[in-house]
Amino acid sequence: MKISELLKDNTSTLFSIEVLPPLKGQNIQSLFDHIDPLMEFNPPFIDVTYHREEYVYKKLPNGLMERRSVRKRPGTVGIAAAIQNHYKVEVVPHIICGGFTKEETENALIDLNFLGIQNIMVLQGDVRKPDRVFVPEPDGHAYASELLEQVVDLNNGKYIDDEIQNATASDFCIGVAGYPEKHITAPNIESDLKFLKLKVDKGADYIVTQMFFDNNHYFDFVNACREIGITVPIIPGLKPITSQKQITLLPHMFKIDLPNELVTELQKCKTDQAVKELGIEWTIEQSKQLIEFGAPCLHYYSMGKATSVYNVAKEIF
Repeated sequence: MKISELLKDNTSTLFSIEVLPPLKGQNIQSLFDHIDPLMEFNPPFIDVTYHREEYVYKKLPNGLMERRSVRKRPGTVGIAAAIQNHYKVEVVPHIICGGFTKEETENALIDLNFLGIQNIMVLQGDVRKPDRVFVPEPDGHAYASELLEQVVDLNNGKYIDDEIQNATASDFCIGVAGYPEKHITAPNIESDLKFLKLKVDKGADYIVTQMFFDNNHYFDFVNACREIGITVPIIPGLKPITSQKQITLLPHMFKIDLPNELVTELQKCKTDQAVKELGIEWTIEQSKQLIEFGAPCLHYYSMGKATSVYNVAKEIF
């Protein structure tokens, strides 16, 4: 079932999670062990992230350094299919621009279509380490809006090889990302909203936001989207803070602000356990307010740490 249909047909706020594929060398059971306790809350869909390759440097016997490209978490298509088969829920694999040519992207989409996966999240993807700016693959996409166009083309039966006759069209429901505190590369929120509307106008079916810790950012973001004619569902993304290092790491990595009230309380915490407990309490209150506001779904970035999300969900769902 498409995410857009799930959101349309449901009368209460849904619960969903986002997970990381296992690291290369791990098995699928490590991921199932993470998901298992969260299935108690009946998530109708699970997002599976994808991470671009990284450059690593290896020292050669002659003393010189060799740069190699490494994918630390391969296999999103296979992982998504495994989750869907194991739990009988919809999966939303992330499809990114970085590291893929248009042909490789098309082949991945074809595989997903063959597997009966109807939903995808279209993203530009993170900047490759140690690059400072996003660098697209030769003959790849530079922006999520371009990648979205390719998916829409496939939904219309238009393949890269224009000589294909009687091509079968795919039928993907397409999610895109929204940034209540603006994307890292956007000069301002107005510009960021303009490009978000462009993606919706091109065919995006729903929006999932970057994490935020002040609900006012989400409320303002939704209102701003509605004012410029964005009518698709907007799902808030939430993440409980789980360690002291995240107090500075999350704002640095995602270019988001932590509310002063939260920072003041976090600074009183002497241990990671105390931070985790505060993070759970804060996310519970966020969740209650968002449900009251009418959020169609609460999307939790579990990212390999199910305990905090579980403790939030048992109070909310």
